[in-house]
Amino acid sequence: MSVLIIEAFYGGSHKQLVDLLQEEIEGCIIHTLPAKKWHWKARTAAIYFMQTIPANDNYRILFASSVLNLAELIALRPDLGKLKKVLYFHENQLVYPVQKCQERDFQYGYNQILSCLVADVVVFNSAFNMESFLTSISKFLKLIPDHRPKDLEKLIRPKCQVLYFPIRFPNVSRFMPECKLAHFQKVADVKGNEDASLSVGLHFQQKNDAIKNLMEISDSGFESALSDAEPAHCTTHQGRPHNPLTRSEEEMKSKPSEGTNPCQEKDKQLVTYYPDNSMAKTDDQQRPLHIVWPHRWEHDKDPETFFKILLKLKENMLHFHLSMLGETFTDVPDIFIEARNALGSSVLHWGYLPSKDDYFQTLCMADVVVSTAKHEFFGVAMLEAVHCGCYPLCPKALVYPEIFPAEYLYSTPEQLYKRLQHFCRKPDIVRMHLYKGEMAPFSWAALRGKFRFLLTAEPREDFVTDGAKSQTCSLRQNL
Repeated sequence: MSVLIIEAFYGGSHKQLVDLLQEEIEGCIIHTLPAKKWHWKARTAAIYFMQTIPANDNYRILFASSVLNLAELIALRPDLGKLKKVLYFHENQLVYPVQKCQERDFQYGYNQILSCLVADVVVFNSAFNMESFLTSISKFLKLIPDHRPKDLEKLIRPKCQVLYFPIRFPNVSRFMPECKLAHFQKVADVKGNEDASLSVGLHFQQKNDAIKNLMEISDSGFESALSDAEPAHCTTHQGRPHNPLTRSEEEMKSKPSEGTNPCQEKDKQLVTYYPDNSMAKTDDQQRPLHIVWPHRWEHDKDPETFFKILLKLKENMLHFHLSMLGETFTDVPDIFIEARNALGSSVLHWGYLPSKDDYFQTLCMADVVVSTAKHEFFGVAMLEAVHCGCYPLCPKALVYPEIFPAEYLYSTPEQLYKRLQHFCRKPDIVRMHLYKGEMAPFSWAALRGKFRFLLTAEPREDFVTDGAKSQTCSLRQNL
């Protein structure tokens, strides 16, 4: 063992990354805390890990997310300070939106700045994340009444790099409706794709532009799609109508995660599935637009704007179906309960899906994936939905312009409403659309080598420039 991975908030994308690294990188040992009450994890995780991580001379690399106060841990455990310390930012607290400005809010961003100062390599999951953090340091520190530190951005920036969050896109061909498969195959034929023997998995970045956003399909998959190039009904790839688990079957197969909203356990009506196969039996051109929202049920994702737009669509007699996915935590905004009642029969699914198969099956049956986020530093769920054939609609802000072409961005809620209004009236527009962006740069296949190098290089030798080393030494001497 040589890599010590510490995750103070082991849930969501944090868990996804840790699990991937442990599985793919040899010699990883992980220490985690559950994804509950992140405020307390950010405050106290260091002292917990001080006691629970055993001393080990074999460690060479320490990899932690920025939830952890790395400076505190290194002070408490000097033996870990000798390792090459890699700090990974899924988000940053300098620009993270808060509902109420309180004195304690300063501590989280301050902790992240301290962690950067003691880290050897600081990695961000997007350029937006990195630049928004670095350029906000000076303004953030002006909150200190007097004796403010200076030029910290100059000390930290040389250590920084962007390494996109690696997504191991699954093979979802068994969930993909025949109408989607047939469409992608027809486009591939027009583009002159000669390789009809694609292996199952994600290698679309090696194929032509026409199918780069689609999962790889086996020989039998292409034969199935070609045999019914103009399907009258939208069925799954195996040829059966889409029929998600009934509620009782789902409850038997899965248990709520630790982040599940308690009110969902008390009121099972909050979790709904297709009552029968009627939606699968409807002609593809007549099926209402299926909108999916796969984000955390928290205020920073701006559910208020999203539901306001949907209710306006409903008031104007525009038909659509909705699947509300994403994890819930201790406090769920009241708007979710209100919207569930107001949207009524438009809801096809409501609630977190702990089963990945159920999650990707729902994404595959959807047409449009929407984000109304007030904060987003990467957005794994949006890319997973695009991988499943959904048309993305995202704010023209935050990280989204870095990832998605301009065609998929909107500037105001009014623009989002007009786009959804148009798609509700003509859903075949999005069902026949081929995604025009790049997916390959975000795949584990493309990023594997960079992560392996990051976690196998010798301490402080490969990623930190001479200038950064001298600045760090100067800082330590001043301290």
